[in-house]
Amino acid sequence: MDFSLLLVVAVLVTGAIWLLDIVVLRRRRKPSPGGSRPPGEVTHDTAVPGAPKEPWYVDYSRAFFPVLLVVLVLRSFVIEPFQIPSRSMEPTLDVGDFIAVSKFSYGLRLPVINTKILDIGEPERGDIMVFRFPGDTSVNYIKRVIGVPGDRIRYQDKQLYINGQPVRKDLLDDNSVDDTQALYREYLKGAEHHIFNNLDAPGPQMSEVTVPPGHYFMMGDNRDDSNDSRYWGFVPEENIVGRAFGVWMHWNGGLPDFTKARLLH
Repeated sequence: MDFSLLLVVAVLVTGAIWLLDIVVLRRRRKPSPGGSRPPGEVTHDTAVPGAPKEPWYVDYSRAFFPVLLVVLVLRSFVIEPFQIPSRSMEPTLDVGDFIAVSKFSYGLRLPVINTKILDIGEPERGDIMVFRFPGDTSVNYIKRVIGVPGDRIRYQDKQLYINGQPVRKDLLDDNSVDDTQALYREYLKGAEHHIFNNLDAPGPQMSEVTVPPGHYFMMGDNRDDSNDSRYWGFVPEENIVGRAFGVWMHWNGGLPDFTKARLLH
């Protein structure tokens, strides 16, 4: 089940129980005739001798509701952590990286239903974006924004074209990973980032497509090992989760590694 849904339900249930106790239940917990306190002394009902004990569910709700509410607000509107599960964004992001995702960069959205309630900004080419996979919205994907609405995108012979122009990329021979996986520096809208190309694999070929209004074209930086828009199409605006802006920890077995913390371009 969606963790956001569980969190919303937990906040609603604990909040409702706490409110019900304040408005109704607490008044019903009366002390016995012999357990009254001196006039003017104010205490919690449950501390009065002879008063019925506060139910456990009220006690837990009062304790957990503020904590759950803060977590829900931060996770829904400010920042949310994710872990990278695949190699599709190498060399920018490694398997096991924990990333921080801004939930307000592209507008504030209600949790669970993901409806935008406040416009703040829009995705730009070069952004690293987390989104709900169009084929299964219960799964989160992370890719780089390549095309925004109106862009014409083509990918041929390992070369990316945007609006008819080839996107510049420079081969970094001295940083090649091995005999087949070559490291390039790509210049997308003036922003530099690294990509991988597998020299032994033909890679996908894609004729020119036009990004429709309210949609985005996404690609992984590991261009020959990424399940992205070249295969399944565009990402609708309502599927956006947020913009990844930093790695705060790496953990893929063993002890967590905080030395890899960095900001993303």
